[in-house]
Amino acid sequence: MAISLDQVRKLALMARLELSDDELGTITPQLEDVVAFVDKLMELDTDGIEPMVHAVETVNRWVPDQLGDSLSREQALANAPNHDEECFLVPPVLG
Repeated sequence: MAISLDQVRKLALMARLELSDDELGTITPQLEDVVAFVDKLMELDTDGIEPMVHAVETVNRWVPDQLGDSLSREQALANAPNHDEECFLVPPVLG
C-alpha cells in the first residue's frame, strides 16, 4: 500500500511530531513497510486462537496496601520550590 507524504504529514501532526522534509522522505517508506507487514498478518487464520494481552504469561505481583510511616507535611514541603503552608503550588497547565 502506498502512503503519500500528505498522509505522513497528517499522521505526524496528530502525533505532535515536527518532521523535516528529509525525515518525511525517510519515514514514508518505513511506514509503508509496517503497513505491508500488518496486511500480511491479517492473512493469518486466527480462528480458535485465544486472545492474549501479553506474549509472556505474567502473574500479578501486587501486595495488599499497608499503613506505614510517611513524611510529615513540613518534611514533604521542605524542598518544594513553591508551596503554601499546606500544598505544593504548581503553575497552571491548562489555560
